Amino acid sequence: MTHEVRAVVALEKGAPVSVETVLVPDPGPGEALVQVQACGVCHTDLHYREGGISDEFPFLLGHEAAGVVEAVGEGVTDVAPGDFVVLNWRAVCGTCRACRKGEPWYCFATHNATQPMTLADGTPLSAALGIGAFAEKTLVAAGQCTKVDPTAPATAAGLLGCGVMAGFGAAVNTGGVGRGDSVAVIGCGGVGMAAVAGAKVAGASRIIAVDVDERKLKWAEQFGATDTVDSSRTDAVEAIRNLTGGFGADVVVDAVGRPETFKQAFYARDLAGTAVLVGVPTPGLTLHLPLLDVFGRGGALKSSWYGDCLPSRDFPALIDLYLQGRFDLGGFVSEVITLDEVEEAFARMHHGEVLRSVVAL
Repeated sequence: MTHEVRAVVALEKGAPVSVETVLVPDPGPGEALVQVQACGVCHTDLHYREGGISDEFPFLLGHEAAGVVEAVGEGVTDVAPGDFVVLNWRAVCGTCRACRKGEPWYCFATHNATQPMTLADGTPLSAALGIGAFAEKTLVAAGQCTKVDPTAPATAAGLLGCGVMAGFGAAVNTGGVGRGDSVAVIGCGGVGMAAVAGAKVAGASRIIAVDVDERKLKWAEQFGATDTVDSSRTDAVEAIRNLTGGFGADVVVDAVGRPETFKQAFYARDLAGTAVLVGVPTPGLTLHLPLLDVFGRGGALKSSWYGDCLPSRDFPALIDLYLQGRFDLGGFVSEVITLDEVEEAFARMHHGEVLRSVVAL
């Protein structure tokens, strides 16, 4: 059986997205059909539309999603019809060298559904991050479905599928923020804001938010920042050092992903501190650091893949923290919109007017 659904598609590079009829097949072996309830509007979707990820147009956009499993294919045992799930884009294989070492968050063989979703004329679609959830229904690998507490609203829960988990995990999983640590976060978009929130949950004593937008710095205070630095007016490295007794922060998260901001992270950390890169660099950027400084300062320089998360472990735990009132996941939802409003939401996101617009279906 094939399901006809409305979905947001980027038909060609740089063109406005459109709502199209999309055909979604029944799940085959190892696959799950999910009725999408909500999906966040992420910068990655805009990058797809602009051709910044690949040129495999047309794209079925959307990937920060939550919904209910409608059907599963042969061999699927971890989820069943009726389960409320958050979708993830790194379904681990369980057998690669990283998985065998007990580090599945580094899985080198993550997978997606094998059957394509198509336009009404049969043109295959490339699903954003292997999900494609700006749609009434989507087809994914069953391993991309993580069961969570169904009392959580889908509009909040779905945000764990990408940006919030990436930022939270960059601080907690990759950076290893613990009680009493000092933390600085450079770049306070959705990912950086989640790093601020993660540092608060982990018990950091000082959380310094750095950005050039005063509005975002005000938002960061709501998520737990104890101090803010407007780096358009103040040298960020000097300010972070001044706020940490002259030493620098124990953990500095770069949620921007540019050579300039990573250098700030490198020099703003304490000796033997940790710098974490979670902002995704654009192709062609090059980092230049004196090798003697890298040697002499010690510590760790880390990149964070998806917040080094394991969805089966982290998604339910963060939903529990949210339901307990300890993690303001709902605070990331700036507005709830329809499928027809995604293009306008891209513009608001690009101008920094929202943390997350969320499509409700």
